[in-house]
Amino acid sequence: MANFIWLVIALPVLGALFNGILGRRVGYQVVSMVGPAVVLAAFLVGVGAFIDVLNHQGEAIQVHLWTWATIGNFNVPVTLLVDPVSATMVLVVTGIGFLIHVYATDYMVHHDHDHTHPDRDFARFFTFLNIFIASMLILVLGNNYALMFVGWELVGACSYLLIGFWYDRTEDPQRAIEIDGAESVSIPSLLSPAASGMKAFVVNRIGDVGFALGIFLIWSTIGSLEFTTVFEKVHELDHNTISWIALLLFVGAMGKSAQIPLYVWLPDAMAGPTPVSALIHAATMVTAGVYMIVRSHAIYNLAPEVSLFIAFVGAITAFIAGTIALVQVDLKRVLAYSTVSQLGYMFMAVGVGAYSSGMFHLVTHAFFKACLFLGAGSVMHALHDVIDIRRMGGLKDKMPHTYRTFFIAGLALAGIPPMSGFFSKDEIMAKAFEASPILWGIGIVTAGMTAFYTFRAIFIAFHGEPRDHHLYEHAHENRSAVTVPLWILAALATFGGLLGLPAPILNELGIPIPHLLDNWLKPVLEIAHAAEHGEAHHLSFMTEVVLLLTSSVVAIGSVGLAYFFYVVNPEIPKNLARTTRPLFAVLANKYYVDEIYNSIIVQPALNLSKTMAQGVDMVIIDKGIVDGVAKVIGMIGGLLGDLQSGYIRHYALATFIGALLMVGYFFFR
Repeated sequence: MANFIWLVIALPVLGALFNGILGRRVGYQVVSMVGPAVVLAAFLVGVGAFIDVLNHQGEAIQVHLWTWATIGNFNVPVTLLVDPVSATMVLVVTGIGFLIHVYATDYMVHHDHDHTHPDRDFARFFTFLNIFIASMLILVLGNNYALMFVGWELVGACSYLLIGFWYDRTEDPQRAIEIDGAESVSIPSLLSPAASGMKAFVVNRIGDVGFALGIFLIWSTIGSLEFTTVFEKVHELDHNTISWIALLLFVGAMGKSAQIPLYVWLPDAMAGPTPVSALIHAATMVTAGVYMIVRSHAIYNLAPEVSLFIAFVGAITAFIAGTIALVQVDLKRVLAYSTVSQLGYMFMAVGVGAYSSGMFHLVTHAFFKACLFLGAGSVMHALHDVIDIRRMGGLKDKMPHTYRTFFIAGLALAGIPPMSGFFSKDEIMAKAFEASPILWGIGIVTAGMTAFYTFRAIFIAFHGEPRDHHLYEHAHENRSAVTVPLWILAALATFGGLLGLPAPILNELGIPIPHLLDNWLKPVLEIAHAAEHGEAHHLSFMTEVVLLLTSSVVAIGSVGLAYFFYVVNPEIPKNLARTTRPLFAVLANKYYVDEIYNSIIVQPALNLSKTMAQGVDMVIIDKGIVDGVAKVIGMIGGLLGDLQSGYIRHYALATFIGALLMVGYFFFR
């Protein structure tokens, strides 16, 4: 089946072509079947390829399709690489993507009594969604950086199209709000979908410049872009060149995976439909940067300074995003900043060389974050697009399926044992402690905040008394197309930790259970063992146990604190907010980073553009060069035109004078 891996990409492309060309004619029911069906078929092909690689003991399988370009020594083959890393990504992208497609078939339809009203651009939505899946699959299956870059840019274009899907909606005006009792805390306006899509596109282009420069540097120094050749020859380069390649590639990852300072686009991506948010955050775009570094581990093993820099960028991003999430009142934005924070954990893992740990958290995060986003969309769908948790309350009785699945996924995000997030996050924390206790310290504080803000949102939205009785009375549970994917994802969030049980601790206790995902990825990640790093230092059994217990106590304690604050005694957070109002204002305004960027980058760029347009373009180019050339030609034409009087005597005189001049010239020469 691995030899037919191209079908994984071709099937969503065919679905996009069908829905894009015929979708309006065949109706939304047919589109609802075709859109998810092609992704399900791609998932089944991916399962077959996974089994093939498993039968080959993890040996990579390359499927050459055609040669894209050959210019001198520059050769770019369209060859797909199927190995444990790419096979894992294919299953995540198509598996989670299929559930999101099924969910979207109902989410993008408004039900009014016995009537259904699909979104007016229902077919266009599924066209973009299918292309998004295909683009991510190109990114993860390409066997060279050129093909990866094609997928890299395509997912960026698809994110622009999907975030701005409701392009005719306007932004919410700037308003003063009350956050946990901090009256009149001003927050910036929420961007319109069109502006949010543009913001995502522009910020990602900044990162993509670095990524492209890194690829150019690889080609100019190694002479190839194919992973196998690059990883075999990269050790021949000098250390500075390797470091620059690693750093430039990471700049691209900063944009795609929303790390400081290029994280600002991701929270605004919530302007798109909820299925888009789930797809971006869980299975596609934001995981691209982590995948790229895991794939390029041979380069990063040879650039330890850059890797350590990546680890600290990830840790700081996780912490900063976690603090912002503490005070958000938009349920989807709480989850958005949570995604930025969790991506920070993944980069912290790959930065300290724990590539399989980063992949482990990528997989478990896809399970519980997709469930959380789709759960938030379920709430939003039932409350007529209201997503402000201050207007909710008591929804657990009205929406039992949504509440239970959201609660389960929240436990996984918070890192409560024995949920999947506990195992993957604890593994990262242990690896971080090996590299630097400082990283572990930042991580454990962030873990406590994660558990707190996750259950703060759950307790405010689903527990207590209804705050908006009109909304509460009209709230209802959604249909099975919404709830079934939620339960499947909740189950994955619960049992996904079985992929990576803490083997060292269990083996020490006499329980010989392997780390399944680590063993599965080992054939790829062992290719580039860096001899200069020597044998990896492992923590002692007692240290592992203490770290695990500490992580558990912090997570459980933070959930208990959130319960005490928002269920038992909700006056405490209100009083705390009043006494720390300036801090709340800073967090509510996201450290004013958008305002700073607007002042030092956006507005100067706009002013420069206006100056160039009004001064250089209009005055120098239009009126000076273009109009000036036209005037000169017009003057010359006018002078020449005066010679054409139409009188024969004038022409005869001119001919006579010309003849005299010629005779004089030849006579006196």
